[in-house]
Amino acid sequence: MSYIYGLIPVLEALRAGRRKIEQIILAENNRPARIEEIIFEARRANVPIKQERRATLDKMVSSANHQGVIAVTRSISYVDIEEVLTSSSAKSLFVILDSVEDPHNLGAVIRTAECAGATAVIIPEHNAAGVTDAVTKASAGAVEYIPIIRVTNLTQAIDRMKEKNIWIVGVEAGCPKDYTEWDYKTATAIVLGSEGKGIRRLVKEHCDMLVSIPLFGKVTSLNVSVATAIVLYEAVRQRKLEKR
Repeated sequence: MSYIYGLIPVLEALRAGRRKIEQIILAENNRPARIEEIIFEARRANVPIKQERRATLDKMVSSANHQGVIAVTRSISYVDIEEVLTSSSAKSLFVILDSVEDPHNLGAVIRTAECAGATAVIIPEHNAAGVTDAVTKASAGAVEYIPIIRVTNLTQAIDRMKEKNIWIVGVEAGCPKDYTEWDYKTATAIVLGSEGKGIRRLVKEHCDMLVSIPLFGKVTSLNVSVATAIVLYEAVRQRKLEKR
């Protein structure tokens, strides 16, 4: 059993219809406009609705910011990499995260990837955050739409992607090649590591190219979700120019 909490994550989960929602729980005397939308979508999907004291909702999600609404559901299912690669195209755009442990960062990356139209997000099974309730909340419902692939061996997954003619581009501080110099109009997977440690050596060695985002201040790194947004939207920019 899993929980989705927060107005937008619950609303998007209902709209997407990807997960079976067993029940919607609302805090008593909590009726902002978004709640009315949730009630409408829940009724349309034949999802039961019940009201509880706010303290009950606090206890269910350890006092996280649930905004007066919780959806009781099943944990999200990861997608098999072969399933995604089989349907990938010459314009596929993947995000690969290496050892990102903070659930809020993972959620923010998933949100950015979905907004940028990425094909999927790939994460390792070990020493990294998985898709938890907190990740779902941080993604603002994006986990309901974009495929999340979880692999036991990241380098093997990268090698399999190369067999499908997907270029692997690692984003690492201090590399001489600027991130804007890569041609993102081809099928590309962007690899980002955790703050501080960056991409692990073995994963880095499996990249076709390493690029960096220039930094001009005294802080030596960007948050991984910010770095993801910068590079993904460079890919979006290049692809839009190509269509003109």
